[in-house]
Amino acid sequence: MADEHIQDGDDDRGGGDGIRTFPFPVGLSVLGVGMQVGPMGTGRTWHEDAPLHRVHRIDFHVVMLFTDGPVRHMIDFAEYEANAGDLLWIRPGQVHRFSPMSEYRGTVLTMQPGFLPRATVEATGLYRYDLPPLLHPDEAQLAGLTAALEQLRREYEDATTLPLSLHTAVLRHSLSAFLLRLAHLAASSADAARRADVQGDTTFTLFRDAVERGFATNHSVSAYADALGYSRRTLVRAVRAATGETPKAFIDKRVILEAKRLLAHTDMPIGRVGAAVGFPDAANFSKFFHQHTDQTPAAFRAELR
Repeated sequence: MADEHIQDGDDDRGGGDGIRTFPFPVGLSVLGVGMQVGPMGTGRTWHEDAPLHRVHRIDFHVVMLFTDGPVRHMIDFAEYEANAGDLLWIRPGQVHRFSPMSEYRGTVLTMQPGFLPRATVEATGLYRYDLPPLLHPDEAQLAGLTAALEQLRREYEDATTLPLSLHTAVLRHSLSAFLLRLAHLAASSADAARRADVQGDTTFTLFRDAVERGFATNHSVSAYADALGYSRRTLVRAVRAATGETPKAFIDKRVILEAKRLLAHTDMPIGRVGAAVGFPDAANFSKFFHQHTDQTPAAFRAELR
């Protein structure tokens, strides 16, 4: 989906789970540095063997700043809709898929793990997988991000005025400036969501956190209510007000997401996947998975291969 400078990687490999992983194409970047930045366009893919509608994984960071929309993009089995002025941040190892029905317009930044020093990696939260991939900057934030990205692009394309060592150093500084802005936006977005949860309904927040800790072994709404000190009726009201669904549906959705991740990311036998999400009996797991996805676990895994 990006410009030709990230179209084709010469090396690609499949992970143990059968989902192909595409490495950062160092040889196609200007002067072989560990990052690329340029316009997105139509009819482009990461690799000629990675059709847009198939899931695949990358081992590098991708940040897409959109100037048009809407664009629908799948990341780790969740669908995100980005519009003009939004950003999508895909981190190494995440499974994702382009939408053939969307036109990707804007600027795309890719960066190889290891290009930035450890201190910068930690300061910018490059591996904060808990942060949201879809970001909605306000007008001032977007102006700052756009200016920083344009400056980075100019430095990236200027391959003649500095020797390679200085060129690379300048790129690292410019990239760090952009990522610090991006990381602040991601962290503040997550904080705002958490504050809204607390202000809106502490009951749901506590339930959500308890489910995150216990979904692999506990699927009982009553058990969560007892552990949190709420009546089942109180829990139902709080979860429905926050999400529009029942506590049981919320738990099941989290279990299904984890099952999909294990089916996609690992070679674990289906029976072991079921056991890992609280179903010791493989037949019960297959029935549960089919009820929620209209696919058997085996069919879901086969679709990704």
